[in-house]
Amino acid sequence: MNDRDAKVEQKSAEAVARGHRSDQLSSVAGDTVMNANVADVGLQRERTRRARLWRITAIVALPTLLLWYRIAQHRPFNVFALPHLNLQLVALFIFPVILIGAMAIMYASYGKSPHQVIRPEQIDIRLSDVVGIDLVKAEVIRSLNLFLAHKTFSSEMGGRARRGLLFEGPPGTGKTYTAKALAAEANVPFLFATATSFQSSMQGATQRKVRSYFRALRALARKEGGAIGFIDEFDALGGSRSGVEGFSAIGDGLAPMMHCGGLEGLAMIAAPALQKTPYVGGNDLGMAVQELLVQLQSFDQPTNAERLAGKVSDAINLLLPAGHQLKKARLKPSNILLIASTNRPDSLDPALLRPGRFDQRLTFDRPNKIGRRELIDHFLARKSHVPELDAPQRRDALAAVTQEYSPAMLEGMFDEALINAVQGGRRAMTWLDVEHARLDSEIGLGQPVSYTDHETRLIATHESGHATLAWLVAPQRRLEVLTIIKRRGALGLLAHGDREDVYTRSRQEMLALIQIAMGGMAAEEMFFGDISTGPGGDLLAATNMAAQMVGACGMTGSLVSFGAVQNSGFADTNIVGRVLGDRDGRKRLAGRELRLQRGRRDADVAGSRIERDGAAAEAAGRRDRRAGADQRPGLSRRDDAQRVGKRPAKRGQDARRNDAGEGYSLQLGAGHDQHGCGKRTAREHGEAQPRVPAG
Repeated sequence: MNDRDAKVEQKSAEAVARGHRSDQLSSVAGDTVMNANVADVGLQRERTRRARLWRITAIVALPTLLLWYRIAQHRPFNVFALPHLNLQLVALFIFPVILIGAMAIMYASYGKSPHQVIRPEQIDIRLSDVVGIDLVKAEVIRSLNLFLAHKTFSSEMGGRARRGLLFEGPPGTGKTYTAKALAAEANVPFLFATATSFQSSMQGATQRKVRSYFRALRALARKEGGAIGFIDEFDALGGSRSGVEGFSAIGDGLAPMMHCGGLEGLAMIAAPALQKTPYVGGNDLGMAVQELLVQLQSFDQPTNAERLAGKVSDAINLLLPAGHQLKKARLKPSNILLIASTNRPDSLDPALLRPGRFDQRLTFDRPNKIGRRELIDHFLARKSHVPELDAPQRRDALAAVTQEYSPAMLEGMFDEALINAVQGGRRAMTWLDVEHARLDSEIGLGQPVSYTDHETRLIATHESGHATLAWLVAPQRRLEVLTIIKRRGALGLLAHGDREDVYTRSRQEMLALIQIAMGGMAAEEMFFGDISTGPGGDLLAATNMAAQMVGACGMTGSLVSFGAVQNSGFADTNIVGRVLGDRDGRKRLAGRELRLQRGRRDADVAGSRIERDGAAAEAAGRRDRRAGADQRPGLSRRDDAQRVGKRPAKRGQDARRNDAGEGYSLQLGAGHDQHGCGKRTAREHGEAQPRVPAG
């Protein structure tokens, strides 16, 4: 396409935009980003460009006319000739000027905005690459379209486009990735900065950097018709100030997927008590938060030229009568959209979150099974793999067993699978490579240690107790791995998880998890007549679950929630401490202990069924020493199932050899809880922590 055709297309697009401004509003509700060149942002950019050309023409025209006038008068002059200067006078003044200039530059650098201007052509990510979070993606596109068509939305409907978006959610859920895609699609300047880059050791420099950042945003918005700012890890800059009060949500350690939340938007008889937010920011950071509050609400500020014109008009108006004074020009609002991302929205100052500052809070959750399936297709399209992984059954199975996986974790799993393929001398990952990478990321690498014969039998018996109780009391759960190989901090473990994505747990399910946690201790006491230090992590998990049942979920006949107890930011405690610190709560927790004892008696009944073959655990230990790998739980074999008893509900299970070809393991699911002998292992906080704490 030549320049002439491009100009014709641009003119026609402008005509369409002027004649059918309401079409922009219909594009706001679409599922794609509107063309910025025909939106209000593009039209404003074109007007600014033409005005800029006229100014340059006027500036160049004056000396040009003077030059031609001198030529017409036959008095030309050399414009490149330097005037005669006394070098001694120049040397006398140039040194102080250099010193003063260096000091001014150094002082100005302390308050310089730390942003980087990113253009769309510098980013190779588009919104089409953002998959697995369709609802959030649609809301981002809607906000971006409102930003592009802000004038039409304001003039025809009287609305105000969103000025701020807050991306919140666990790490690795695509907040920064979505911001990059938005920067590429917006076709306006994108100012990227990290919250830590605003911090400075100089007193007052942080506030100056915040002012400079918003000044740069407004300047680019006037030149380009709009500008978008993005601040990553915003909690490092916008932390709550000391003593600030707000109606913040009260949470306490209960898994976020386990409760339905509170009543929102309903009339309340009594106003809720104010809660003081914990002390996070102070000194220079506290002043920076106040500067943020001012800048987020004061986007419409005059330029330097407008300030100068205002001062001149004010001086002239002092000499004019009241009826003949000059009127100041109306301030033109700057089209700015600020986006911030954080993993800790509860630590932000409440004043930042009100409408007018951050108008929309978008939560990036870990994807569900459908979202994980889309992400798997997206990643495998870019990574080398064997045709086996193209089968829909394989991909559906992988999406089912990667519960609580974030997009970053899924991509990391495939990268580790490619590393396993390279180590095996292959150029494409296989299903076994993916399974090996998944298990290593969830339960850790195997680190065989030399157990004594007594420890081998003890650990094998302990883990067999967990597996037996899981088989009997929780038929809906998926038994994943049973091993006595040391992994991370556990000497042995049983990994088990849900077969499907679940978001709530019943009272019976919680009790079953407590019984599973106590199965290892019951097995030790039954077969050895003593208890080792191994059940320490199991008791911790059981105590946490029992405390949540008593103090947060109302599963013991009480309607009182200990999570409503408010403490100061310096003397806070979790739900377990609040339950144990309350006399009635401790009594109810003691009632849970009685139930635990009944659970142990149930374990004794189950153990009596396998007591006739007490050497099974010892034989498992011998097999483990010979194979040096994870062991398949003996209770999954047909003869052992006959000894233990039929499982309450028949579930299809697939016991197969592990990827190393040594020993057996149950490869049946993910998102599991881990009951181990020794230190408890779990996924790291903030990634894919089990929904219910486990020992």
